[in-house]
Amino acid sequence: MNLGSLFLESVSTGIITSEELDWVTNNQRDFSRIEEATALRLGRLLDGGLIHLGCRI
Repeated sequence: MNLGSLFLESVSTGIITSEELDWVTNNQRDFSRIEEATALRLGRLLDGGLIHLGCRI
């Protein structure tokens, strides 16, 4: 899995799955500075209600 593609998929659908969120938290120690900034942006979008925790069909 790639954080950039996960971010784009989440922004375009408005949904992130719990498995994807688990992947982000489990791999954050290996992120580059750009990936860290992307993960923070993803978290802010979750907090702001623009992305919801759910499932994609």
